Amino acid sequence: MRTFLYFVLFMAIAVGVIFLAAVLGVHGAWYFAWLVGTAMIVLISAAGGALLDAQEEQAAAQAGADERKPV
Repeated sequence: MRTFLYFVLFMAIAVGVIFLAAVLGVHGAWYFAWLVGTAMIVLISAAGGALLDAQEEQAAAQAGADERKPV
């Protein structure tokens, strides 16, 4: 039953996408590029934030290790 419901859901999504493609016509490619570009900007920003956070944690750990070393 679950597989059938997934099939119905994906079929409804496909019908909706086909309808949108018919309505948008030549503008559909522009909207697709806009959606993909927006998703890429969000993903790249999230990756940059995660990288910055990891670098700050590493710097804090290095600073803590330097303070514990005897002179």
